[in-house]
Amino acid sequence: MIELDEKKRIIQEFVPGKQVTLCHVIASPEDTLYAKLGLIDAHGAIGIMTITPSEAAMIGADVAAKAASVEIGFVDRFNGSLVITGEVAAVEEALAGVMQVLCDMMGFSPAPMTRT
Repeated sequence: MIELDEKKRIIQEFVPGKQVTLCHVIASPEDTLYAKLGLIDAHGAIGIMTITPSEAAMIGADVAAKAASVEIGFVDRFNGSLVITGEVAAVEEALAGVMQVLCDMMGFSPAPMTRT
């Protein structure tokens, strides 16, 4: 009798918590970057955030727009991506405002704000 190897099945499941996984400011982006990202009328710094659960990106976009003089370049409620543009100080202020609401008020785990 031939013994068959017992096959084990492993199921992995991703259960996101409430977290900001990336918060970054590109202070002086290359001019070609705007077009590559689809930011047609953008200027100044680019702020990038990724947030889980992804629907919280909508909250982030609203808070960012109200916190400082920035433009919403992109918000994706399915992937949790948020891109804003504006003057460096305004982008930093907007991202800090989003972090304050999500992390301090809503209990999200923070990511450090980085800058290049």
